[in-house]
Amino acid sequence: MKKKDILTPVGIALGATMILMGIYFNSGPDGFSTFLQMSSFIIVIGGLLGALFINFDLKEMKLTWKVFKEAFNKTDHNLKDLIQLFITLSERARREGLLALESEIEDLDDEFIKKGVYLAIDGIEPEVINDIMNAEITAMEERHGKGQAIIEKAGEYAPSWGMIGTLIGLVLMLNNLTNPQTIGPSMAVALLTTFYGMVLANLVFIPIAGKLNNMTEQEVFMKQVIIEGVIGVQSGQNPKILEEKLSAFLSNEELKESKEEEEESVVGETVNES
Repeated sequence: MKKKDILTPVGIALGATMILMGIYFNSGPDGFSTFLQMSSFIIVIGGLLGALFINFDLKEMKLTWKVFKEAFNKTDHNLKDLIQLFITLSERARREGLLALESEIEDLDDEFIKKGVYLAIDGIEPEVINDIMNAEITAMEERHGKGQAIIEKAGEYAPSWGMIGTLIGLVLMLNNLTNPQTIGPSMAVALLTTFYGMVLANLVFIPIAGKLNNMTEQEVFMKQVIIEGVIGVQSGQNPKILEEKLSAFLSNEELKESKEEEEESVVGETVNES
């Protein structure tokens, strides 16, 4: 289930706040106006968009906002709950057969799990199930990769267009050295375009591209666990053996927590019996 991810907006806000505080403590409230330069902003944003339009087709560009918004959402991945689900499915399949699993998965939100279990119910061979589901993972990675590539390229282009703005400002300044009144504004354009480009790249585009990549890796990892679980259920593995197999995907910390929970459960049952 997707939820709003508070860390992304907090991280951007925190970075922006530190920059603003740096400006404030060095120049006071009046210093903010010094860093507002519309011509610099136009050079960076306009050049960035132009480069992206050249690099990507219209269909890919339409995905940009949708992909960008994904960084502000998160999906709860509870590996222990996922393992417990497959243990439950395995136990029921051994008792009542694979057909009994249809009612068990009807209310699940995860379509990937449903697809795998339905393939198992249909009697598809484990190797074929593995190939089908891995093909879906590959397709998902390619889709995600296209969206991430746009954000990554924006992170590459923003500083470059900042440097182009700097060159424009320096040319204007050198062309008018005889007029002292133009030196200040020209230098402002020169330096602020680099400033805007670097801030956009290092506070927005590159971190968000990295976050999207991490989210994809986490989703692929969970889907690999699902494939192992589905094949285990389909082949009629003993639930205890399946549990041990899937527990290999847990981190040491998660394994420790699971053991502590099991011990607490055993103690609780002992107390209730007495």
